[in-house]
Amino acid sequence: MSVSPDPVPIKTRFPGRPQMHSFPVVFILSLLVMGSGAAMLVPFLMEMGEADGNVLMFAVPMFGSLAVGGLVFGASRSTFELVLDHRQAFLITGASWFIMPLVSAIPFTFHGMSWTDAVFEAASGLTTTGSTVIGDLDALHPSLLLWRSLLQWIGGVGIIVIAVALLPFMRVGGMQLLSTESSDPSGKFEARAHVFVLRILTIYAAMTLLCAFVYSSLGMSGFDAIDHALTTLSTGGYSTHDASFGHFEQTGLHLAAIVFMIAGAIPFVAYLKFIDGDRTIFLRDPQVRSLLIILLFASVSLAVWHASTSAAGFGEALLASAFNTVSVVTTTGYASTDYTAWGGAAITVFFALTFLGGCAGSTSGGIKAYRLLVLYQVIRRYLMRTVMPSRVVSRTFDGRRMEEDAWIGVLVMVVVFFVTFIMFAIALSLTGLDFVTALSGSATAITNVGPGLGEIIGPAGNSASLPDAAKWLLSLEMILGRLEVLTFLVLLLPSFWD
Repeated sequence: MSVSPDPVPIKTRFPGRPQMHSFPVVFILSLLVMGSGAAMLVPFLMEMGEADGNVLMFAVPMFGSLAVGGLVFGASRSTFELVLDHRQAFLITGASWFIMPLVSAIPFTFHGMSWTDAVFEAASGLTTTGSTVIGDLDALHPSLLLWRSLLQWIGGVGIIVIAVALLPFMRVGGMQLLSTESSDPSGKFEARAHVFVLRILTIYAAMTLLCAFVYSSLGMSGFDAIDHALTTLSTGGYSTHDASFGHFEQTGLHLAAIVFMIAGAIPFVAYLKFIDGDRTIFLRDPQVRSLLIILLFASVSLAVWHASTSAAGFGEALLASAFNTVSVVTTTGYASTDYTAWGGAAITVFFALTFLGGCAGSTSGGIKAYRLLVLYQVIRRYLMRTVMPSRVVSRTFDGRRMEEDAWIGVLVMVVVFFVTFIMFAIALSLTGLDFVTALSGSATAITNVGPGLGEIIGPAGNSASLPDAAKWLLSLEMILGRLEVLTFLVLLLPSFWD
């Protein structure tokens, strides 16, 4: 997770620029390191239960993380009230997504993976991207398979907490439009934030258990059901098999996965409101409506194309197109078939769908539905003002008037998003990758989708054969995509450190 589950009052300090104290930052980061070590307990016990298990694979990083984190925690602990300002919140958010992959990568090195591959796998897991450098998943240690899935599950809930609790108060990329009862544009993080986080965790865990139960009842083994439930609700897409979700032939499993992938891409605040009595929230939420319309239109269109250009019947084509469309748009990254074999038109559509993403406040990546809605409002207003300059056209989101800094934040975010995508595509091409691999690799990394296009990183391939330089670039881009770029760029400003 990316914030402490304890009550953390955050106060905005407008008068002057006080010196940024590091103790609160170090204190919270030490908790995250210890939490990462504690998460290794289950795979550690699995290795202990194996006759030929490699106990050191998790024992060393687990006890090491607990020891180092505990020492730092003790040294930075204070009896005073823990108060964070804007800059400290930015620093914790950014630093956590760089430190956690490094800690989480250590078990992979004990399996024999290089440090580059280990960090790539861990970064892909925590950012819920789903790209992998592991070639023979079917023969991998069950404990490592579970660790990969746990990383995605942990990363998924961390994303939710950041999106609905911290980013709105930091006013990044128009996120103040999504202020909830746990955060508001004034920058004050209420004392009841811990209650909010615990409710989110409860819903997230309950939906994961429900998904595992459904998968198991429809034919998955118990281990596969748990593993895939962890990576479905987190919209991560790690699988226990090289064929990804295509390993499972039952139609019911594919339908269930579609439902739960969509569930992971819906704002978790909407679930809270539903539980609190707002039974129409899913129909009224503009993000949810837009997401469902896009998924329906794209799925049917691709099904018609696939059925007309292949021997597949429309029912079979609809199931395949719906599964892969939902997987790409929600940035899950499962693949039930190699959709790049459907022809150029289908490849182009899937590439475009890569950028969309699910709803803000969910586990999915991409540009997000609410930013697309804001862009539509801005473009509509501009066109109407062009035709009728004297007409007053308001900008609204979900019935609320958009302040200027909110919609400008959305425009800045989208521009920076695509500039970053292009810059990394160019950098990847300089490592020797072909055009398709570099372009789609950059797109799927910044959107946290996972599989790209082409023979190397397409749905039927993986990232194992990429040059080390490309893997480091993609690891960085996955983290930037999860941070939504602007949070990281703020940390590069000299004035941030004044």
